[in-house]
Amino acid sequence: MILYPAIDLKDGAAVRLLRGDMEKATVFNTDPAAQALSFVEAGCQWLHLVDLNGAFEGKPVNAVAVEAILKRCDVPAQLGGGIRDMATIENWIDCGLARVILGTVAVEDPSLVKQAAREFPGQVAVGIDARNGKVATRGWAEETDVSATELAKSFEDAGVAAIIYTDINRDGAMEGPNVETTMELANAVSIPVIASGGVSSLADLKALRDCGAKLDGAISGRALYDGALDLAEAIKLLNE
Repeated sequence: MILYPAIDLKDGAAVRLLRGDMEKATVFNTDPAAQALSFVEAGCQWLHLVDLNGAFEGKPVNAVAVEAILKRCDVPAQLGGGIRDMATIENWIDCGLARVILGTVAVEDPSLVKQAAREFPGQVAVGIDARNGKVATRGWAEETDVSATELAKSFEDAGVAAIIYTDINRDGAMEGPNVETTMELANAVSIPVIASGGVSSLADLKALRDCGAKLDGAISGRALYDGALDLAEAIKLLNE
């Protein structure tokens, strides 16, 4: 399993939200590139970036911060938030992004996801963000009746590189991941699944690692900033 340190970008700064609420943002670093570099120096293999403003506005907003991270860090990075057309996907990949994460369009325009996966093999992931099992879109502001598992299954043969599954109710709450639901989703598809939301301790990572589903990785944010989870220790655990 790979541990993906999360850098959520709001108004140019690295922040963490509580359960996706933009009004409940804590600023952890006004220099996201420096924050990313500290994660790299601690040994991370990937970076997970989210353009929070972009997720709400439907277009890239924190591009300057993302580009600064890509220039300063020599590990691959994946980015989600506001990526909703082929031109934006192509632009980000040309900028050096290793993987784009498509969330809202996975519900609203699944054909775009499939086209992108064909044109950029290995570089397109689907972000599935769910509240009580149902997918939420547009920065988690809009609820749908779409089941997270059914959405994942619909991309089974599309060639997507990974599914990033986030339990919104756990995100930023430091209450541990929803292991059972994550395991069920991962066992329902052959696509690699990355767990997100609530990962806040070594025990959480052990629970995901040993849950009975082969997870590709886990994302952690607030716990790394708060010091509840030591990145180097976490990476060592997952490499055992």
